[in-house]
Amino acid sequence: MFETFAFETLTAPQASVYFALIIGALFGVLAQITRFCFRRAVVGEDRRAAAGVWLTALAVAVLGTQAAVTAGWISFDDHRFMVSDMPVLAIAVGGLLFGAGMVLTRGCVSRLTVLTGSGNLRAAFVLLVFAVVAHMTLKGVLAPLRTSLGAVTVPMGDYTTLAALPGGGWLWSGVIAIAALGFALRSGNRAGMLALAVLIGLLVPAAWVGTGFILYDDFDPIAMESLSFTSPAADTLFWSIASTSIAPGFGTGLLGGVLLGALAASLTFGGFQWQSFDSARQTGRYTLGAALMGVGGVLAGGCTLGAGLSGVPALSVAALLAIATIALGAKLAQALLSQDVFADAAPSATRHQLPAE
Repeated sequence: MFETFAFETLTAPQASVYFALIIGALFGVLAQITRFCFRRAVVGEDRRAAAGVWLTALAVAVLGTQAAVTAGWISFDDHRFMVSDMPVLAIAVGGLLFGAGMVLTRGCVSRLTVLTGSGNLRAAFVLLVFAVVAHMTLKGVLAPLRTSLGAVTVPMGDYTTLAALPGGGWLWSGVIAIAALGFALRSGNRAGMLALAVLIGLLVPAAWVGTGFILYDDFDPIAMESLSFTSPAADTLFWSIASTSIAPGFGTGLLGGVLLGALAASLTFGGFQWQSFDSARQTGRYTLGAALMGVGGVLAGGCTLGAGLSGVPALSVAALLAIATIALGAKLAQALLSQDVFADAAPSATRHQLPAE
């Protein structure tokens, strides 16, 4: 469709960067206001309210994405979420590692990106380590680990998607949406907060349609993408150190947009505050968590947004496995922390404001 716009100086890949900036900025603003975070929804002290916001966004994302599929605007048939030989071991191990990592850093990657925009230097450090380790896992010294675990697969045939099950895509979309909204309406959130969550959810199909339909160009194709942070973080790192030879893409624009949106929201509505580490032990804990998320995000095929908020609406079985194991990893890590297993890496007993709180 992009060629119908008859741009003379703007290519589809270039347009995708500007489009991602807009999507990212909107997400940054909304996530800053709502404190949108999957970790909070799973193990946070206010997890019921946080889960209500997250599940509302998920329900809207599922319905919007499947509406776009029904309209014929996008298709996930050839998407990486639908690979017939599903790398179950990599996804399971990656999900567990990512979940544990986000507990150690007290925030999923999307939340930490937002916190970076609001002046949190702990979150910025975590993002940098996360991006480095993710790139190492994709293309560096940890790539053999990725390929070895990825070699253990289960043939899924046509059942890579819930749409292949009896009832079809809309039945299972309805099941997910109704269950999610049913919980959200009993989560104790105000209507205004849930309305903001609806807007977050709408960004997912908007990004899918934008990259997979509106910006589709036969002569200069781009990947169909939505909200995600693992690959974008690695791509942004690579672009930032080699921008003269590497062009920015959707992921780079998305990450930059989130930072700008969160900065604008924190300055406008309050919340911008410079924060840093309190001790060497705390630094060690966050470094370990960032590394676990970097490896885990790549192995699982995405983070809580890439595999969760964006992947589940595609009705991908792989995405469902990834987000389930991320939640399990977070629960297990939280249980271990409560038993002081990570006492040597934990911060001091003095209460400090931490990311994602």
